[in-house]
This record gives sequence, C-alpha cells and structure tokens, in this order.
Amino acid sequence: MASEQECEQALNDLAERLAGSDGSSRSRGFDRTVSCTVRDLDVVFGGRLIDGQLRDVARSDTREAQIRLTMSSDDLLALVDGTLHLASAWATGRIKVEAGVRDLLKLRSIF
Repeated sequence: MASEQECEQALNDLAERLAGSDGSSRSRGFDRTVSCTVRDLDVVFGGRLIDGQLRDVARSDTREAQIRLTMSSDDLLALVDGTLHLASAWATGRIKVEAGVRDLLKLRSIF
C-alpha cells in the first residue's frame, strides 16, 4: 500500500507529464473538475482538467466533481507510471470512473 504522500506525488507527476504533452487540439476547451478517491487510504484528491492539463491538485474534503475516479493507492501509482492502463483497469473493476459519456471519450484521448 502506497502512502498519501506517494499518491499526491504521483498525481503531481501526472500533472507535469500532461503539461509537457503536445496539447492536442481535441483537448482545447475541456474544463472539468476531477476527484480521485484512494480507497485504501480513505483520502480524496481534487483538481481540474483544463485543456488536457491537470491543475490545482490537492487533498480535498469532498469527492464531488464532474469526473470522479476511485482506486487503490497501488493502482494509482501503477496508472501514473504506465504499468496499468486506464481502459483495462476500468474494464476489470480496479478503477471506477464516474463521468458523462463525452467526458469519458475526452479522458481516453488525454490519457
């Protein structure tokens, strides 16, 4: 089980990686609130996806967001380091994603 600090660092690493990406035109205008609930730590992180970039990542008191992710701490680290793919993790139930259909399609193009 990863620590809360490791999870926060992983989300910040993801934010940096997305900031360094080419910024696909398909992501322009995509502005959504995001929450990530880490089940085994009972911690929620929140942030915003703006034009395909993750910003303002911080611990949150609420999981209310337009896009809500739920996963274990180990799955979060594996997702960020690339050893776990979002689609397969979602299909097998390791990661729960709550979002509108359009948001899911946008997420697929970003990650």
